[in-house]
Amino acid sequence: MFHYSTVVVVTDILANLVTFIAPLWIAVIFGVVVGWAWKPKWAIDPNNYDWKNTFFKIRVPWITHSDLQNQPDYSTTTTTTTSSGSCENEKGLKCIVNEHDLQNLCKLVEEKDGGPAWIQMMDRSTPTMRYQAWRRDLEYRSRTVFEDASPELVRDFFWDDEYRLRWDDMIVHASTIQECEVTGTMIVQWVRKFPFFCSDREYIIGRRIWDAERAYYCVTKGVPCSSVPRHSKPKRVDLYYSSYCVRAVKSRKDDQMTACEVLLFHYEDMGIPWEVAKLGVRQGMWGAVKKFDPGLRIYKNERDSGAPLSQCANNAKINTKVSADYVRSLEDSTSNILEMENQDSSDKPTGKSIPKLLVIGGAIALACTLDQGLVTKAVLFGIARRFGKFGRRL
Repeated sequence: MFHYSTVVVVTDILANLVTFIAPLWIAVIFGVVVGWAWKPKWAIDPNNYDWKNTFFKIRVPWITHSDLQNQPDYSTTTTTTTSSGSCENEKGLKCIVNEHDLQNLCKLVEEKDGGPAWIQMMDRSTPTMRYQAWRRDLEYRSRTVFEDASPELVRDFFWDDEYRLRWDDMIVHASTIQECEVTGTMIVQWVRKFPFFCSDREYIIGRRIWDAERAYYCVTKGVPCSSVPRHSKPKRVDLYYSSYCVRAVKSRKDDQMTACEVLLFHYEDMGIPWEVAKLGVRQGMWGAVKKFDPGLRIYKNERDSGAPLSQCANNAKINTKVSADYVRSLEDSTSNILEMENQDSSDKPTGKSIPKLLVIGGAIALACTLDQGLVTKAVLFGIARRFGKFGRRL
């Protein structure tokens, strides 16, 4: 009798296990079949894939898909300028960082971009520097105030890639691909060192400065460049925006206009999970920021001693002059930026959506397989519901 009861119990256990595991194996087999039958174009031929028109459809408030589509694909690999003051492909350089970028930055500086509220995450200071930081999702905003520093010095300091290699230990390579003597627009390449668990990252950056009566609006953003081939390592970061405004402010010591403020707005898709990126930023932010001030002081001492300027520092002095009234008109203008964003978000292709039933069904199967607890199922169903909404947005 005891032996018979044991057999029944074991049989019931095996039957339950088969019932729970079968949906998971069905899902695995289905995934293998789909993966074998379908392969995305970027996996078949990554070098010839149209990354510019596909990857950049990810939404960033100050980077619209239409902007990136209109940017010229830069193909010049050497620095080219002429004695007449014009540069080859000047029109392309002027378009790659343009007035629309200036308008976006002006609205961000004056908090008129129409985005959600910023959440403060840091407020630290040293005797000669104060740093404040805010975030909203993976967008970051910071305010750095340097005591006893002119806007021109700070502008050159952050623009000088040759000197940056000395104080910023995350940058392992910086080179100029193209520059223009008329507007000061530059296309540069950076390679940034990441922690051991990530490969290094490559950036192709377009940048330009506008001078609004000693308030300097510095736009730097990722741009396409077919002449620099992609490699698996370092991995190229396509979505990159890091623009800032440099201007004089009152000192906290004597209330005179002897301090300099830098308002920075930063976003990049590093190709790692967002929560990991957020954690990395929170843990490493102050360690990176506190190098600004000693680097700036050494830079100032070298400039005062008559050290020659680098090519990048010279380019920082070539900028587009605009009036303060013009900047205010950009801040207050009712342009079609938000309308373009709304139009882009409403143009949702129906053929690329993830079937909600498939996502929810997979979550049910996974919940039954892993655990019969209500908490596990609730978490999985919540995740599935989010992915269902995400699938409709693709």
